[in-house]
Amino acid sequence: MAPPPLAPKPRVLIGVCTLNEADNIVTMLPLLRRSVPDADILVIDDRSTDGTIQLVEAAAKQDPKIHLDVRDERGLGGAIRHAMQAAVDRGYDFFINLDGDLSHNPQQLPQLLERSLALPAVDVVIGSRYVDQGKIVGWPMHRRIMSRMVNRFATLCLRLPVQDCSGSMRCYRVSAIEKISLGTMRSNGYSVLEEILVRLHRNGSPMAEVPITFTDRLRGQSKLTPKEAARSIWQMLKLAAGS
Repeated sequence: MAPPPLAPKPRVLIGVCTLNEADNIVTMLPLLRRSVPDADILVIDDRSTDGTIQLVEAAAKQDPKIHLDVRDERGLGGAIRHAMQAAVDRGYDFFINLDGDLSHNPQQLPQLLERSLALPAVDVVIGSRYVDQGKIVGWPMHRRIMSRMVNRFATLCLRLPVQDCSGSMRCYRVSAIEKISLGTMRSNGYSVLEEILVRLHRNGSPMAEVPITFTDRLRGQSKLTPKEAARSIWQMLKLAAGS
């Protein structure tokens, strides 16, 4: 009897959102390729002025599975939604997102994908700083406290069944993304990370977490300004109110 045919490999798209990340993207792209060799990589850039675009274009000439979309708008929320919509439109099975500043170690991506493959009922696997064995390296105490408070608020007030609601390192099942109406989402900043989970949860999507080590950026500047943080908190309050 002939052996059963091998299941096709899942199609995976990795999304990386960038704004002036030249110092990091040149290191990140080779790490992504080694960590998830068969994945396509989509860089969504918000008109960087530091050479990020040119570096990605040069990498794409060497690696046909690296792609670049340059947007005229700015905002993490819009960039993530853009990448997720690309995963839907292009027929991928899984979409993986992570920060473009090397705060997330690309070498941790396989464990998210492996957990997603092992748990076919789960629609999103979150790389979590706040489950057992999860870690944060390099943050001052006040930032740790603020992050904990935001995540506690999200867990309780948004009724999310996970401990890390604001981390962007996630592996989504694209079939679940298709059902959450990306075009009607309101968050254009960091609160998009909570809004995505809220919509998935209200749709009945099961979630899981795996521990990761998050390391504060070593190069470049954070895009999370006090104004953006306040805007994100306000958006989460609106989400909690159901508006």
